[in-house]
Amino acid sequence: MDNIKYDVNEMPKPGMLVGLSFQHLFAMFGATVLVPILVGIDPAIALFSSGLGTLAHLTVTKYKIPAYMGSSFAYIATMQMLMKTDGIAAVAQGAMAGGLVYLLVALIVRFVGNAWIDKVLPPVVVGPIIVVIGLSLSTTAVNDVMLKDGQYNFIYLLIGLVTLLAVILFNMYGKKIVAVVPILLGLIVGYVFAIVVGAVTGQNIVDFSAVSQSPWFQIPDFDILFIDYHFKIYPSAILTMAPIAFVTMTEHFGHVMVLNSLTGRDFFKDPGLDRTLTGDGLAQIIAGFFGAPPVTSYGENIGVMALNKIYSVYVIAGAAVIAVVMSFIGKVSALLSSIPTPVIGGISIALFGVIASSGLKILVENKVNFDNKKNLLIASVILVSGIGNLTLQVAGLQITGVALSTLLGILLYQILPEKD
Repeated sequence: MDNIKYDVNEMPKPGMLVGLSFQHLFAMFGATVLVPILVGIDPAIALFSSGLGTLAHLTVTKYKIPAYMGSSFAYIATMQMLMKTDGIAAVAQGAMAGGLVYLLVALIVRFVGNAWIDKVLPPVVVGPIIVVIGLSLSTTAVNDVMLKDGQYNFIYLLIGLVTLLAVILFNMYGKKIVAVVPILLGLIVGYVFAIVVGAVTGQNIVDFSAVSQSPWFQIPDFDILFIDYHFKIYPSAILTMAPIAFVTMTEHFGHVMVLNSLTGRDFFKDPGLDRTLTGDGLAQIIAGFFGAPPVTSYGENIGVMALNKIYSVYVIAGAAVIAVVMSFIGKVSALLSSIPTPVIGGISIALFGVIASSGLKILVENKVNFDNKKNLLIASVILVSGIGNLTLQVAGLQITGVALSTLLGILLYQILPEKD
């Protein structure tokens, strides 16, 4: 771990800290605000709850895990259904129910222990799962670069590739401060390039209209329990959203595994899996209380850390504070929303690719033998089912690619014989 620039508990200088925190803000922003937009919730609430939830997670985990909490995609279909039938109150209750599931599992882990993790999640399962976590997001990244309104667009492709190239060059050849904020600088290059290309071609690639129309100070449109609506039990919300917590839980395990690999630590033991699960659960409950979508740890921010080798929890905390502040600044939130999708896509290609490569690194470092039929079959099933998004739907419960491939890998490792 000699290439680490700032370790978990090291704090960069104030100026650099702000820049690095903004970089994480940009990394999570697009996905975090996209979820509420798709569901019909104020994006500013999601930004607020992501920051507050992250600070809660950091506190519960004793500021030992650099994890950022953003809006979860796993709940989108269920939330859309509930918004049409019962409204935001049902969605909020479902989110809090999911958080309680996390707390219950954390309580079990606290008393039973976590020695089972190494037996359930060996390198031959963990490595491919992490590859899937990265590559399962690849279609979204590539489509952001190539497509405009669902149609292939060469200008978008050009903007995305310029952004990606800028990130690569800053990361490879940057010195001092440039070397530690390649994502932020790449985003700026891509944003400016998009403005120039839009002016030259006459296309409205960057839309500033929302920025001019938005006020400087604007309170997010919260939906707070006992204040904005009366408490009522929504059985459908609980029964459909609570089980999805087990799906996001498997993603949580995968993200912690990636962080273990990057930082050379074992966060399952210190601060402990019970604390990481409690942190996630508390963040979800906070999100539900304010009427925001459920949150989960974000692979985008792990990708940033993998690229710049900066794992400081203070940088993550800084991003969380900025997110909370930004949720109240209408013009800044509108400016961030104006970042073109090809710019976000170009950055995502680098981030998601680095996550996938971290999975390959685990396989190499642990010298997993693929001449062994058991290892070969387990990795094959995980990769194809995960990247192909194999989905199981039973009685309203949907288990998608990453989660289902994880479950298949764990099951195969337990039932297949060790001998060839």
